[in-house]
Amino acid sequence: MTGVYSGIGDHGERAAFVDARALIGCRHRLFLDATHPGVLTGVAEDAGVQQRREAAAAHRLQVRDTLVAAAPERWTVIDPKQPATARAAATMAAMAAGAERIWGGLLPQEADTGRRGGCEILWRDGDRGGYRPVIVVNHKVTDPRQPDPADHHPLTSDLYDWNPQRDRHVRTRPQPRDIQRLAHLYRMLQRHGLASPSLTGGAIGYHFDRILVHDLAPLLDDYDLRYADRIAVVRGELPTVPSKVPECRQCPWFNRAPEEGGRSCEQWLVEHRDVSLVAPGSRAEVLRRHGVETIDELAAWSGDDPDDWQYEPFTEAVVTARAWATGAPLVRRVERVRVTRADVEVDVDLESFQEHGAYLWGTLLDGVYRPFVTWDPLPTEDEGRSFAEFWTWLMQVRAQAAADGKTFAAYCYSRTAEDKWLYESARRFAGRPGIPTEREVQRFVDGPQWVDMFQAVSEQFICPNGKGLKKIAPVAGFHWRDAEAGGEASMAWYRLAVAYEGGEPDLSQRTRIFEYNEDDCRATQVLRDWMTDRAEAEVPSIADFDRRNIAS
Repeated sequence: MTGVYSGIGDHGERAAFVDARALIGCRHRLFLDATHPGVLTGVAEDAGVQQRREAAAAHRLQVRDTLVAAAPERWTVIDPKQPATARAAATMAAMAAGAERIWGGLLPQEADTGRRGGCEILWRDGDRGGYRPVIVVNHKVTDPRQPDPADHHPLTSDLYDWNPQRDRHVRTRPQPRDIQRLAHLYRMLQRHGLASPSLTGGAIGYHFDRILVHDLAPLLDDYDLRYADRIAVVRGELPTVPSKVPECRQCPWFNRAPEEGGRSCEQWLVEHRDVSLVAPGSRAEVLRRHGVETIDELAAWSGDDPDDWQYEPFTEAVVTARAWATGAPLVRRVERVRVTRADVEVDVDLESFQEHGAYLWGTLLDGVYRPFVTWDPLPTEDEGRSFAEFWTWLMQVRAQAAADGKTFAAYCYSRTAEDKWLYESARRFAGRPGIPTEREVQRFVDGPQWVDMFQAVSEQFICPNGKGLKKIAPVAGFHWRDAEAGGEASMAWYRLAVAYEGGEPDLSQRTRIFEYNEDDCRATQVLRDWMTDRAEAEVPSIADFDRRNIAS
């Protein structure tokens, strides 16, 4: 869902309505949603997107029930089961009556501007009149920070009384989608003379411990420009073409043609040899400003580097295009491929469920797979027990290696997730048996014995088709047992494995998760051995592509 809706305008013509979700993401997807609304009818939503949507709905309900129960006399709750027109009318009536706080408000859709939207909380400004929009989201809006000097401390407010103060204990976690949504809602409130003169809004995030206060004044001009562009796209007033962006991974249009005999976005991109296939997202935008539309044009680049290129060395972008054109899956940046090796090597891969926790820490040592797991549905206190067992075992293996006079290393692929849950687990279960301190975690992950294979790949190879483990390990000869293996799919398996929706746990899905996790561990081992033994002989170097003129 991208936030595009259709309806009848004031003069009987079809009108497009856009909510704030349309302000972030792919412009071409907006166009396809608006011009071919029936094509996706009945198409199953991406499992990962559906899970996040369901989790967000559950989070909003928890926030609503908690806040309303604390002071029911302060709240007006709009019945979500009413038709949209009735909800909008009830919201406007509540604001006209001076309701202190409104939950689930829906603002009247605007046929002329195309705006449409609702807000979890409309919070009355008791001093100046009008309402502040406060949204409730299921992601982090702040990160913890130890009190220390800083150039800027964000404004936060108590959950129960609006009292913005500088907060030295957190730093803002930038969320452009939240900012655009708040600006969108503020403009809608302004239309009815119901926006607080304070020009502020707020966001309650995943941890539900404070309101992050946003100053909307400096944001509205950017919002206005973005909104004007997006509504013009939806109305067919601005042309769009496919371009590869991260959103493509979960977009139903990427592999689906909008009409019979037409082409999917992927087919269009390949047929046009579009430059975004090798320089996705903002990289492609920069290249197009310099007249580079195709992979072949990038491969033939011979002038100076673009002065506005702010990514990897531009030479590597050119080599990436040349590699793609010749079908080379990898190109060596270095003459000698190196990877940290040890006498005792442990491969580690975790499985988490959204922001609820890490339920499985998988390990591989001497060819033996050992999982440390809890099957109590997350969030659960038993997660602390499984994490403590994993950490204790890993540290014992390390200590035994040292006692035996052997070197030790533990490996993962793309350490971001592992590091995050190592720290989170140490923080959440602090003081329990077997749980390390955050300082102990820091000493380990910052030391030479924690090796990120993703970093080793990134530093030594150019990867025209992507750097994910599922892209790189097959080059080394490894293949997963499950054709559907992937992070998003595993979350769907997990819901069945722990009976999230009720009923009995599906034990076959637990087996599936174990096999997927084990395969991820084995993939890093196979990749490491390949880098040590064969990569130099099997992968061409940058110098090979420098000598080729692919464009000719």
